[in-house]
Amino acid sequence: MADRFRVTLAQLNPTVGDLAGNAAKARAAWEEGRRAGADLVALPEMFITGYNTQDLVMKPAFHRAAMAEVEALAEACAEGPALAIGGPWVEGDRLYNAYLILKGGKVASRVLKHHLPNETVFDEVRIFDAGPLGGPYSVGNTRIGSPICEDGWHEDVAETLAETGAEFLLIPNGSPYYRGKMDVRYNHMVARAVETGLPVIYLNMVGGQDDQVFDGGTFALNPHGELALQMPVFAEAVTHLDLERGSEGWRIVEGAKAHLPDAWEQDYHVMVLSLRDYMAKTGFKKVLLGLSGGVDSALVAAIAVDAIGAQNVRCVMLPSEYTSSESLADAEAVAKALGVHYDYVPISEGRQAITNTLAPLFAGRDADLTEENIQSRLRGLLLMAMSNKFGEMLLTTGNKSEVAVGYATIYGDMNGGYNPIKDLYKTRVFETCRWRNAHHRDWMMGPEGEVIRPNVIDKPPSAELREDQKDSDSLPDYPELDALLEILVDQEGSIADCVAAGFDRAVAKRVEHLIYISEYKRFQSAPGARLTRRAFWLDRRYPIVNRWRDPS
Repeated sequence: MADRFRVTLAQLNPTVGDLAGNAAKARAAWEEGRRAGADLVALPEMFITGYNTQDLVMKPAFHRAAMAEVEALAEACAEGPALAIGGPWVEGDRLYNAYLILKGGKVASRVLKHHLPNETVFDEVRIFDAGPLGGPYSVGNTRIGSPICEDGWHEDVAETLAETGAEFLLIPNGSPYYRGKMDVRYNHMVARAVETGLPVIYLNMVGGQDDQVFDGGTFALNPHGELALQMPVFAEAVTHLDLERGSEGWRIVEGAKAHLPDAWEQDYHVMVLSLRDYMAKTGFKKVLLGLSGGVDSALVAAIAVDAIGAQNVRCVMLPSEYTSSESLADAEAVAKALGVHYDYVPISEGRQAITNTLAPLFAGRDADLTEENIQSRLRGLLLMAMSNKFGEMLLTTGNKSEVAVGYATIYGDMNGGYNPIKDLYKTRVFETCRWRNAHHRDWMMGPEGEVIRPNVIDKPPSAELREDQKDSDSLPDYPELDALLEILVDQEGSIADCVAAGFDRAVAKRVEHLIYISEYKRFQSAPGARLTRRAFWLDRRYPIVNRWRDPS
């Protein structure tokens, strides 16, 4: 009986729907494992299709094509180590989320996911059938248990595997990032290691898919929960892990332990990687955005430059008569610091033409929000025209505070294909700008040093759609607003919870009202990087028509 077992862990970045491309990545990892003398090469959950597939995987033509790709991969990898890969699998009329073990030119074993997540961004209960509690599979003389993602968070699957002879656990995951997620993973996996007395290998995928970023961070634990190996976050990597059998069973040979950055760096990396992969996977090469001189657009510009390089970013200042000289100077300074192409396109003449066109219809009515929104929508029209003409994807720049309460103009500044800061509250926008000015990493394509001048961060926020306008004219100050939103949105709290936390009830009710009446805007808003468990898209699904208000 062998006393050493080598697993090649392939923490890779698949693309949803690119079956041939994902298979090629798997084949390359298998070749690398074969050269390294691996017994098993392992890829993450649903790797052949990419993840999260949502309803795409229910399409028969798609899941049949994915299964055929796996079978072809098995034939291509017949001579060498076993290959474990996640993908859909059909038995009878049932569709499963499966982990497929390829050996000897065929699918030799398959594990069927038992616990199907039905929360946050996952709807697996409506997509897949639940598999039975099963036993381990064999690679050579070694018996391996592979709870699939959510199955690893429940003790029954791991305990069943241990009781039926598994010698270690290899858990394939498609686990997306939210702030603090790694601690949650560690806690669950330590519990599995302690309960079963087995080594635990947690293998995660990496890369952006729509709003989600899979952050990698694959790790391995020995039976009492001691960390034996830690792979990097947010980067593709292939690592060879060795297990040795001793008198007490298998133990993981200690390997490299990558540094895990703090929450500020992880959030920023998510925003950069989500935009980079969204661009790469949809085929866009360049972006443009309106650079107002404010903090939100400055941060989005920095993220864009760090994601795809300054040569691929166009920033446009679209001033009106209400745009301050301070904003003009700030926008130009940010553009110069980042090294982007910078266009200056005044809107006063176009705005006057629209005003003249509407004058007969609006005669006798006072100017109001209508005229303010005309400015925003004219900017949106001009930016979309440039997007069409230059083939550059427009980025929208609304932060989570604005998105929550509808402090944005639909078909105006909400125009765009992607919003990197959609899940970042305004108070965190300020701090993220300060963090970026003070830090630079090798995964950033932008310059080092101060790229967002302090005045952009420190001046009172304003939409500059009327004379002397400030955001605080329409909203509570951002520290108060964000704290209320944390309760009402992120914690799904009540008005009573807000009052108990020390906030004025009337202010809390007003914020609640703004959240509910803005649902129709969010329904039409661009996707954006998910940073929390309550991001606006799949994490929060509220009706557009809704008359209920919290009576507490």
